[in-house]
Amino acid sequence: MTITATELKENLGRYLELASTEDIIVSKHGVPVARLTAPGSSRVERMRSLFGILPSSVSVEDARAIRGEEKWGLS
Repeated sequence: MTITATELKENLGRYLELASTEDIIVSKHGVPVARLTAPGSSRVERMRSLFGILPSSVSVEDARAIRGEEKWGLS
């Protein structure tokens, strides 16, 4: 679920309860800035959810290079 920062501020209690069962993505001006997630959620489970996003032809080095370019606005 994605919500705005304003929505989070106005209904914090509600979203804290929801975060125990699903991830809550908080956006500011349409850009995701934070994620509320249950403390017991496994890091491995989150990583597994990312498998399959990149084609198998992309190497780890290529993915890191792409990530670096996006992070620094070079793409």
